[in-house]
Amino acid sequence: MQIKPFRIEQFFGKYEFAAKYLLSSSDAESRTIQELLELEAGSQKRLLAHWCGYTESPGAPALREVISGIYAGIKPDEVLVVSAAEEGIFILYHALLSPGDHVIVETPCYESALEVARSTGARVSEWRRCYENNWAHDLAALEQLLQPNTRVIYINTPHNPTGLLMPAGIFQHVIALAASRGIIVFCDEVYRELEHDSASRLPAACEVYERAVSLGSMSKTYGLPGLRLGWLVSRDANILQRCLEFKYYTTICSSAPSEFLTALALRHRDVLVKRNREIVLRNLALLDAFLRQRSNLFDWVKPNASPIGFVRYKLDRDVFAFCEDVVRVAGVLLLPGNVYDQPRHIRFGYGRKNMPEALAQFGAYLDLHS
Repeated sequence: MQIKPFRIEQFFGKYEFAAKYLLSSSDAESRTIQELLELEAGSQKRLLAHWCGYTESPGAPALREVISGIYAGIKPDEVLVVSAAEEGIFILYHALLSPGDHVIVETPCYESALEVARSTGARVSEWRRCYENNWAHDLAALEQLLQPNTRVIYINTPHNPTGLLMPAGIFQHVIALAASRGIIVFCDEVYRELEHDSASRLPAACEVYERAVSLGSMSKTYGLPGLRLGWLVSRDANILQRCLEFKYYTTICSSAPSEFLTALALRHRDVLVKRNREIVLRNLALLDAFLRQRSNLFDWVKPNASPIGFVRYKLDRDVFAFCEDVVRVAGVLLLPGNVYDQPRHIRFGYGRKNMPEALAQFGAYLDLHS
C-alpha cells in the first residue's frame, strides 16, 4: 500500500502540543474522566470493577445498544464499533474497494477520506466545492462524475472544513442518485448533533438508505477524542460484516475502559451536546465579529454547524508561512488551508472555552504584523 503523507496530522503533530492557544481545533470542549463519572451515580465503582480483557470485536453489546439509540430505526447489530473515526474510514475503504473500482469524494475534505481511498488502488474523482460559489454543491457535476464502476460516494455533513450543513434537498438528491444505481453512500457525520440550529438537522444517511454507512465519533460533537471511539452504522449486513472482517487485521477490538466511558457519555449525550453547543454559538458570534472588523484581511461563508469554519485570507501572502509565523510568534495555532489543497484559506476552530483569549492573542499579533 502506498499512501501520501497526512499533512493535517503532520502540522498538528508539529505544533498542537506546544502552542499555548488552539484556534483551529475541530473538536468541541472536552471533559475530565471525573466529570464523566459524575454524570451517573455509581459509575466510578463500576469503572474500577470493569474487566480489562478483550472486548467483542463488533463492540460491547451494551455500547452498541446505546449507539443504536442515537438513530431512528437502527438495531444494535447494525453498529460496528471502531477505534475512532479514522479506523472507520480506513477499514471501510479497504474492505469494500479494489483496484479498478471508482470512488467519488466530496472535497475539500479531511485528508484521509481522499488519500485512504486512493491507497486501495481505486480511482478517485473529486466532487469539488469552491469558495467562489459559496461552497455550494453542484449536482450536475456529481452526475457527470458517475461511472459504471462507481462503488462509493463519500459525503461529509456537517462539513469539514467549512462548517456548513448540506442542504436537505441536496442530501436527498445524493441519496436518490446513489440508490438508483446501488452505490454505497459513505456519510461522515462526526459533527452531527452540533448543528447551530438543531431544527436543521438532517437524518442520518443510514436511516434513509439501506446501502448507506454513517460514520460517528466521540471526538467532535461530544468533545471526547481521548476515548478514541467511533462507529460505522449500516442496515446492510454484508457491508458491516466485510468491515468487521477487515477490523480483525487492524485493532481486533476496542479498549474496554473506553467502551465503558463511551457508553456512559452517550447515555447523557444531551448534557454534553447542550454545553458544547452553547460554547460554539457564543464563540461563533465573537469570531464572526472579529472577522468582520478585519474584512480587509478575511472573509468567510459563516458556518451553520460544527465548531469549525474556513476563512479566506485576502492578502497575497503564503498562508502556510503565515500560520507558522502566527504559532511561533504568538503561540496561536491556525490550520493552513494548504492541507486541504486550498492555499488561500485558514481553518478556524471555535469550540473551546478559551477561544476568546486565543482570539485576543491573534488580534494582538495582527495589530503588530499587518
